[in-house]
Amino acid sequence: MKKVIFILVFVLVVTNVFAELPLGEKPPVIDLKGKIGERVDGTPWSSNELVGKVWVVFYADPDESDLNDPAADAIKAKDFPEEKQSSVAIVNYAATWKPNFAISLILKRKQKKFPNTIYVKDYKKYVVKKWNLKDDSNDIVVFDKEGKVLFSKDGKLSKEDIKVLLKTIEDNL
Repeated sequence: MKKVIFILVFVLVVTNVFAELPLGEKPPVIDLKGKIGERVDGTPWSSNELVGKVWVVFYADPDESDLNDPAADAIKAKDFPEEKQSSVAIVNYAATWKPNFAISLILKRKQKKFPNTIYVKDYKKYVVKKWNLKDDSNDIVVFDKEGKVLFSKDGKLSKEDIKVLLKTIEDNL
């Protein structure tokens, strides 16, 4: 029985460790264009754009899209200067049964709520595979001005996680 518990704990720890991006490193470049993905307006998007200011990337399964709204709302409430901090929301279209047109309608509403956020479609779980993020979840990653990871968390952020997220952003503006 102890072996089974140890193996279960080990699997859970390893799964979570590898699901979040390593801090202080630049992850592999993501290029979403064509059949792989694109911005809501149809133009390509690249993670090479995540430089010059602090970037917060939300990567979400549409079925989990509201999971970290308290974190997004907390960032919005801080009203960080747009020239120092911006956000990207990448939506994992392949993680849901919902039709693409319905997801696109939701993204248009989100765009109105968060006009300074870049909305991106990932049709093939490309970001999950390339960055080894947790699939069917809601992930938040903060990048510094050079594109290195400052914060990476999969799943619902606790109140304490949100405090750490906000402090990480503030400390790196």
